[in-house]
Amino acid sequence: MTAPLRLGTRGSALAMAQSSQIAEALTAATGRPVELVEVITAGDRSNAPVHRLGVGVFVSALRDALTARTIDFAVHSYKDLPTAAAAGLHIAAVPARQDPRDALIAQGGRTLAELPPGATVGTGALRRIAQLHALGLQLEVTPIRGNIDTRLARVLGPEADLDAVVLARAGLARIGRTDTITETLDPMLMLPAPAQGALAVECRVDDQDLVELLALLDHAPSRAAVTAERALLATLEAGCSAPVAAYAELAEGDDGDEIYLRGAVISPDGTRDLRLSRTGTPADAAEIGKALAAELLDLGADSILGHEGHTGPGTQQFGSTE
Repeated sequence: MTAPLRLGTRGSALAMAQSSQIAEALTAATGRPVELVEVITAGDRSNAPVHRLGVGVFVSALRDALTARTIDFAVHSYKDLPTAAAAGLHIAAVPARQDPRDALIAQGGRTLAELPPGATVGTGALRRIAQLHALGLQLEVTPIRGNIDTRLARVLGPEADLDAVVLARAGLARIGRTDTITETLDPMLMLPAPAQGALAVECRVDDQDLVELLALLDHAPSRAAVTAERALLATLEAGCSAPVAAYAELAEGDDGDEIYLRGAVISPDGTRDLRLSRTGTPADAAEIGKALAAELLDLGADSILGHEGHTGPGTQQFGSTE
């Protein structure tokens, strides 16, 4: 009997859910059994705000386990990955992406527009904090940490202390909690983080049999969209204290499929908000992202990013999908 493939995963409900979905999909496609191996990361051991924890805090322990060959492959929330490639490792698959939009969960079933001035809104992402400020709704926005259930309890639990929270819709969908959503936020209001809603299935580059096996799970349109978004992120060289958003959509054009990429750089207080878009072919996904980043830099994005947020190429960390 073929030995089970060892899939490394964080132990949170979300990480286990998305890893289980990948394991089931791989077994269905190939017949190979898969066992989950829990790996505790630095991000799981800390209660500090995500943007203060450093780069790859939810990723490095999984990659160490891959390198040490204690697991065969790993599943990451793609937006947790630094943009720099990891030596000896390979993103073998980007499965079909979940809805990348953000979601509001508010007391009383309210939408964002229905929240009164002074309402308290919690979120773990500076990108969301900046965009909420930029809307000019006079909301009190506060950083929060914790898994999805912990964050939902801040609004829906018996000891709720917030009027609303904003989370990634994809995470809520993966653990079956979309029933809590009071509004899925239009990207015109809240542009997602680069690669939000996407998963990255990673293995060792020298494990060619597994590379080929995992490639069966790859979804080319999702990979192209994520490639464009992360190329923008890498070119901006933004640190986690400088909110950057990007969202690429594929649509049928006159001459075949086209990518429509929107990107934004927003100051944390919301007073400066640069937004641009660009189109091109899926084959040019990376070049589209780089070109849009260059246009944002020409408009002064570097002055928003600043030296304080600049950590060098490939070192972005936007926090867990949760």
